[in-house]
Amino acid sequence: MRIGDVALPTGAAGVTEAELAAGVRAWVDSPPLRALVDRFGGDWPAGDLADVLAGLDEFSGRYWDFRGGRERPEAREPTFDPGTTCLVLAAATALGLVRPAAPARPAYAHLVVLGGLAHGCLRRVAYAAHLVRNGTAVTGEVAALGSFRPLSEQERRVLADAGVEPGETEVAALDAAVRRAFGVTGPPEEDGHDAGHPHHSWSSRTYRPAGTPPVRVLAAPSSEPGRRAHTADTQRFWAGRVRLSPGDPVLLVTAPIYVPFQHCDALRTLALPYRCGIETVGVDPALPALAALPEPAPTPGRYLQEIRSAIRAMRALHAALRPTGPVGPPGP
Repeated sequence: MRIGDVALPTGAAGVTEAELAAGVRAWVDSPPLRALVDRFGGDWPAGDLADVLAGLDEFSGRYWDFRGGRERPEAREPTFDPGTTCLVLAAATALGLVRPAAPARPAYAHLVVLGGLAHGCLRRVAYAAHLVRNGTAVTGEVAALGSFRPLSEQERRVLADAGVEPGETEVAALDAAVRRAFGVTGPPEEDGHDAGHPHHSWSSRTYRPAGTPPVRVLAAPSSEPGRRAHTADTQRFWAGRVRLSPGDPVLLVTAPIYVPFQHCDALRTLALPYRCGIETVGVDPALPALAALPEPAPTPGRYLQEIRSAIRAMRALHAALRPTGPVGPPGP
C-alpha cells in the first residue's frame, strides 16, 4: 500500500505474516525515518527488527512525544529551526502522512470511518458519503466507529459553527455527522449497554439511507479499565458484530496524518484474526464538499507525534506476527 514515497505494509487479503514483517521493516528502515532520527541526535538501534522497533519506540518517546498521555488537542507544540521543520515535513510526506490517495478498488465489503476530534468526524463521514455516492460500491455496511470520549468545549464550538447540534461525546459527533452527510433523521435500529461507566458501555445505531448501504454508528467499550476505548478497541468491537469473512476487502477512512498508524492497527486487529483485506485512505482536502468543514493544518510537532504513533503501531503489529504462515488463525 503506497501513500507516500515509502510503502506501508500491504493490506491485501491473503498476505503472509512474513510479507507483513517485510513491509514493517521496509517502512521502519527507510531513509526518511533514519534522517529524522539522525537530526534529533539519535543513533540507529542495533539488533533485529524487534530490537530496532523497541529502540525507536524509546527514542521517539523521549523526543517526539508531545502528548505525555494527554489527548491530542492538549499536546504541547514544540518550536523547531527552519531546517528541522523542512526535514520533518519532507519525512512526513515520504512516510505517508501528508498526501491523500483515492481508494484503489471499485468495491469493498465494508467502509469504516474512524472517529476522532469533532472536525475530523464531520470531514471523514462527509468523505465516506461522497465515496459511496460517487462510484465506490459497498456490499456490506458503512460503519462510523468511536467512543464515549467527552468532547472539549472547542470541539463543541466547531460543531456549532458547522451548523451541527453539539453533543457531549465523540460518538454523538459521529452520529450528527452521519445524519448530516447521509440525510437521515432517526435510527430504525438501536442497541447498546449502559455499564454505569463510559469506558465499559457501548452503543450501536444503524441508519438505512435511501440509495446507499446501511450506516452504523458504533461506540465501543475499552479493553482495559482506566482508559477510554481507542482505535484498536473500536475496530475489534465492530468486527465482532459485523462478522467479517476471510477475503473481505475493508476500506478505512481517516485523516491523512493518521493513515500509517491506523492502517497498522487495522492489520493487527482485523487482517490478522479475520484474514480480511485492509486499505486505509485519508480524506481528500480538495473535495469541494469539505470546504465548509475546515481542519487545522498539521504542524511539525503533530507530524512527529504521529510518526511515533506509527512506530508504536508497527511494533505492536510485528509482535503479533508468527514467523511464517498466512494471516489468520490456525486451521482446524
